[in-house]
Amino acid sequence: MTLIGPQDIFALGTVLVGLAWFGFWADGNRLGKTTSGVLWVILGGVALSNFGVVPFESPAYDFIGGHLVPLAIPLLLYKADMRRILRESGPVILTFGIACAGTVIGAVVGFHLIDMGAIGAKAAGAYTGGWTGGAVNFVAVARAVEMTPDEVSVAISANSVVSIMALMSLITLPSIALVRRLVPSAIIEDSDQLSAGVSMDDQADVLHLSHIAGALALSFAICAVAYTLAGWLGISNYAILFVTVLALVVANLFPRALNRLRGDFALGMIIMYLFFAAVGCGTNALAFIDTALDLFFFSVLILVVHLLVVLAAAKLLRIDLAEAIVAAGAALVGPAPTAAIAAARGWKTLVTPGIMCGILGYAIGTFIGVAVAKLLGG
Repeated sequence: MTLIGPQDIFALGTVLVGLAWFGFWADGNRLGKTTSGVLWVILGGVALSNFGVVPFESPAYDFIGGHLVPLAIPLLLYKADMRRILRESGPVILTFGIACAGTVIGAVVGFHLIDMGAIGAKAAGAYTGGWTGGAVNFVAVARAVEMTPDEVSVAISANSVVSIMALMSLITLPSIALVRRLVPSAIIEDSDQLSAGVSMDDQADVLHLSHIAGALALSFAICAVAYTLAGWLGISNYAILFVTVLALVVANLFPRALNRLRGDFALGMIIMYLFFAAVGCGTNALAFIDTALDLFFFSVLILVVHLLVVLAAAKLLRIDLAEAIVAAGAALVGPAPTAAIAAARGWKTLVTPGIMCGILGYAIGTFIGVAVAKLLGG
């Protein structure tokens, strides 16, 4: 028995939306900037469910994961204009490709070194998707390879701490003398070193009701077509990939119109934070303790291999260290944190390439993740 029952949708909605709000609040304050708002959303949900406030299972959680998450994917990909990404990313895109390869290599090596049981191949695919794209890719791959809600929650929780480690690594690498000697950087040498750094103010999307309604209607249409096609082909479990492909097709057929949309990405992020809240509430802490340790070490191994591959390639190919860090960041932590790192370091010319490569990661991460999972037998 729990304080809030699984059928008490309004009370559960209050909890889930409240957790999402707290995550966004944390992201804009020191708490979230030093860790991650997503981490606190998940931990809050875990605490509430394991102390008997909310249930581990509810139709509300199923609705968010089964229906709202597919709607979020087009909303997050409307700005993925591939021509613009290729045009503005410059030489950073080459290093980004190497960074993605580093994630794949780390996942494959880790899979063979660490016995994670039945979840192994699926987790390898989900982590690969997440660390070439972002959280939305992690979720999309997890759905495509049919991970259970418990498996998803455990995998995300184990990976959250390592994601923080990845962010800290990217921030500190330019300050390590040995790294600077092995991989020189003209950009770092020439950049203006501001003692206080550069302030990164998060600019909220302006609320335009016609934009939001149109973006949501288009997302519904994309999902309807994608799920219908997947059903006709008898591969309904891969419907999420059809959603991704159709969203990218629409984004690249009508880039100017979609680039004018306001509020679409923010709406997609709200849905994703609701999903993370549901994931946290559905996490059984005892199951996490039993299974998460192997996944934690697996995530650490992927991170280490990723960074070693990127730095080795930068050394061999004489890639600027700043470009290598931005490319690795686009894969590991996504466009916004990467842009913040570049701006804070004074690498103004790398802010846009970091964002563009991060968006490219959103576009390709799901496919790479599913391919790795299937390669490893997931």
